[in-house]
Amino acid sequence: MRSRRGLAEAAGRWSATHRWTAVLVWLAFVVVATLLGSMAETKSPSAAQLANGEARQAEEILDRAGLTLPAHEVVLVQDPDGTVDSERFRAAVEDTVKALNGTGRTANVVSPLDPAGPAAVSADRHSALVQFDLAKGGPKAKDEVEPVLDAVAGVAKAHQGIRVEQFGDASFQHAYDAKLHTDYSNAETLSFPVTLGILFIAFGAAVAAVVPVLLAATVVTAAGGLVVLASQLVPIDQNGSSVMSLIGIAVGVDYSLFYLKRVREERARGRGTEAAVIAAAATSGRSVLVSGLTVIVALAGLYLSGNGIFLGMATATITVVAVAVVGSLTVLPALLSLLGHRIDKGRIPLRRRSAGSAAPAAGRVRTPLVDRVLRRPALWLSVCTAVLGALLVPALGLNTSDSGVGDLPADSLPALQTYQRIQQAFPGAGSPAKVVIKADGLSGTEGRAALERLRAAADSTPGLRGPVTFHAGADGTVGVATVALDGNGTDRASAAALATLRDTVVPTAFGALRGAEIAVGGTTAVSEDGRTHLSDSTPWVAGFVLLFTFGVMLFSFRSIVLAGLTLVLNLLSVGAAFGLIVLVFQNGWGEGLLGFTATGGIASWVPLFLFVFLFGLSMDYHVFVVSRIRENRDRGLSTVEAVADGVRGTAGAVTGAAVVMVAVAAVFGALPQLSMKESGVGMSVAVLLDATLVRIVLLPAALVLLGDRSWFLPRALSWIPVGGGHGDTAPESSERPAAPGRTAEEALV
Repeated sequence: MRSRRGLAEAAGRWSATHRWTAVLVWLAFVVVATLLGSMAETKSPSAAQLANGEARQAEEILDRAGLTLPAHEVVLVQDPDGTVDSERFRAAVEDTVKALNGTGRTANVVSPLDPAGPAAVSADRHSALVQFDLAKGGPKAKDEVEPVLDAVAGVAKAHQGIRVEQFGDASFQHAYDAKLHTDYSNAETLSFPVTLGILFIAFGAAVAAVVPVLLAATVVTAAGGLVVLASQLVPIDQNGSSVMSLIGIAVGVDYSLFYLKRVREERARGRGTEAAVIAAAATSGRSVLVSGLTVIVALAGLYLSGNGIFLGMATATITVVAVAVVGSLTVLPALLSLLGHRIDKGRIPLRRRSAGSAAPAAGRVRTPLVDRVLRRPALWLSVCTAVLGALLVPALGLNTSDSGVGDLPADSLPALQTYQRIQQAFPGAGSPAKVVIKADGLSGTEGRAALERLRAAADSTPGLRGPVTFHAGADGTVGVATVALDGNGTDRASAAALATLRDTVVPTAFGALRGAEIAVGGTTAVSEDGRTHLSDSTPWVAGFVLLFTFGVMLFSFRSIVLAGLTLVLNLLSVGAAFGLIVLVFQNGWGEGLLGFTATGGIASWVPLFLFVFLFGLSMDYHVFVVSRIRENRDRGLSTVEAVADGVRGTAGAVTGAAVVMVAVAAVFGALPQLSMKESGVGMSVAVLLDATLVRIVLLPAALVLLGDRSWFLPRALSWIPVGGGHGDTAPESSERPAAPGRTAEEALV
């Protein structure tokens, strides 16, 4: 029986019969999207959008008042062999002050040799800080800092043997952004040849390998332009853009691979090119549509996080997945129809097969493991579940942390080495908290008395350090005081100092200031409040993803059992991946191999990110395999036969897609940024587990044990339309339905 024509088949049929029109329209879309994107700049999240809780409140008060703090910087002058009292040390300090004033881009330069500067001399007197502000503050300060960095570098060159190095938010962000841009660009560039090589081996033909890479490249290019436009509504940071490229390459290649494999299979059965493309549109095209919808729904769960980074990631990745789905359903059928038999040009000689051997295979792979699983499904289900369960156990001890500037290894960026030296000589110098106050009486006697109490507390309270600086807005009703905290800004010492400041010092200092609105922000506050917020929002995000994934599978395959099984399998694979991440990164098992230093936790944003992305991306393989099984079932095969044929028929495509996904994620996992290592390695491990243990062992074993119950749909849900998403069998299929009711052993013969 042939189900009604769906969207995927209709799009594929139109593209296959209007080939040049489809190709030209796609190219025009890519060009227009790219040009529109080039006419604007990507809008990054503001400080308030990147923060949560009280830290966001502090930034919002400053934004409403139009109060921008000066970009504060320091120059470390350090002489291991001398002290600040030596002539050459003093000469280096004086030349530094002179060079800073000479740039025309600095203000409030304070020398440690001035009467106001003694606090900027280390206890051992081998180090001193020249403090200054950049003339321009705010997020654009990093773009104005390079001439100042050059001036400081000139002083360092003139004073050999004395260390003269600059550090501050603006200078660090300048170096950090440049480093990430270079690393991400290299990773993206490397991903394409790696993917091409894998596909060349998988398909055994150069043209067949190039087509998915070309589609992925155009998808990422077009989505890049659209993301720039989308950022005007939902700001997107550099991490969001880079993750977009990773996901775009992976899903673009996966969807093309599924489609191309099915076209080759249909041609091996004797169909002409156009008929094969249309058959692939009705089957693999439908799988791509359902999979893409599921991925998009999962990614949409990130909007519930309320975090600026996740909002940007969700927008960027939803855009690229949507573009990949559209390209796979439109231009890909047109290309395959245009190429015809030329898709097999450039074959690897050793892999050349005879025409006679291709047809009977019909794209199926003999998989001994699947044969064993279907013979003893209960045993394999138990063993595999136990293995994944054991891997999941360490995930129960998952801790989150924020490595801050330590997200990059110190040897990867000179600015980080400077930061470490400043921390050693001046503990707490790099992690000030911001006490933001809004009160009518701030500029009056009460306000001045409150500030004096804060200064006194900073000098006498363990964990806090003076001096306290204060900046007020133009009307005198809003101000911000900075207080240095112990620790590196994101460790336990800093968190404890922040709690003391918030719970004890600030209430005592400003409690008598009538009508005051007070919020404590800064690096440590953003880290701690962000972790708390993500912890609170994670159940909502996870619940959304689980609920809507269940709904998509239910409506796509009309089986409540299959929808529930999907959730169980995905949770097992994601949980096992989390367990391995904890062992490798939190417990430090992979320090030597992967080149990082364990922090005792996982970056606070990584678990939620991985849960959503892995849950969505695992649906690529799941939908593809289940669609083929359901297609076989609709043809009249028994459940055992449908599973056996479906897994064999998709094994090659799933393996190839998984290898591509693992390779692309591993390229990003090789980046020096610790959080990206955690994400890349986590995705690689999860995809590997999902495509092997879950899709080749657990899924077929569970379906065989469930038998016909796999397709159970309660009578109350019988209104779900038939053919709405599952089993769009290939038009005019030439395969003969097998008799139902055969045993697993008979089905394997």
